[in-house]
Amino acid sequence: MSLRTPAATADEGATPRRRATLDQSGPTAPPRRNGELAFAEVWESRVFGLTMALHEAGAFEWEEFRQRLISEIAVWERREEEWSYYGCWLRAFEDLLAHKGLCLTAAVDARAHALAARPKGHDH
Repeated sequence: MSLRTPAATADEGATPRRRATLDQSGPTAPPRRNGELAFAEVWESRVFGLTMALHEAGAFEWEEFRQRLISEIAVWERREEEWSYYGCWLRAFEDLLAHKGLCLTAAVDARAHALAARPKGHDH
């Protein structure tokens, strides 16, 4: 006789969650403080969360994103601009979304323009 816990019963038949393996060192390793992921700006944590959620949902393989991140970091190394790990992450994520047809950059730009054109004080 086996006993089932409520949690085990709820997970039955569910698709196992996919976990990304974040690099712990090297240029693709996310910034950390005291071993915890560190975000300097709110948008960084949001784009990180979106990336993880879409990966876990099966929208892309982690290595697909990781290779794009490596490429974006290499591109940054050839530029003369301030370092932003999550700036590279965002460009890699946008490129992957466009490549997969999940969200086209032009559509995001159009939406951002429409939101920016709203009257001041409008927050919804």
